Amino acid sequence: MTPAELLTDAFERIHHTATAAVAGLTDDQLTARPDRDANPIAWLVWHLTRVQDDHVAEVAGTEQVWTAQGFVDRFGLPLDAAATGYGMTSEEVGHVRVSAELLTAYLDAVHEASVAYLAGLTAQDLDRIVDERWDPPVTLGVRLISVLSDDLQHAGQAAYLRGLLAADPG
Repeated sequence: MTPAELLTDAFERIHHTATAAVAGLTDDQLTARPDRDANPIAWLVWHLTRVQDDHVAEVAGTEQVWTAQGFVDRFGLPLDAAATGYGMTSEEVGHVRVSAELLTAYLDAVHEASVAYLAGLTAQDLDRIVDERWDPPVTLGVRLISVLSDDLQHAGQAAYLRGLLAADPG
């Protein structure tokens, strides 16, 4: 298995888990919060997709799907166009209200762009320094693993919340 194949498999798992967490949910279910400050499914999947889009586009040297394919306008969120979810207040998290169809369309488009980028990677590419603001500087491999780790955690959280919704008789 090549590094590109390994990374693609990992990103496929994020896509599958996040898609399953969103599938068929109503807008109210997507924004339901088990606690007033908890992150709802819509925000979790939007955030993990924004992080993947932002970080992969940066290392690939491409425009983010968010802007390139007009998702920023289609979502119409009252947030800065560059927002990815980091550091958001509970109130800002609550502004992420979107249909399952639109959320999935964005997730699919980002996944497609990510997999296309990953397909061309070699083992040597993973050692390329992509961020010198850290000590030690961040390599491409480390950045991609960081995205995977963050995204898998949020996809799992979204799946867990979906399970809570299914268990809730009300």
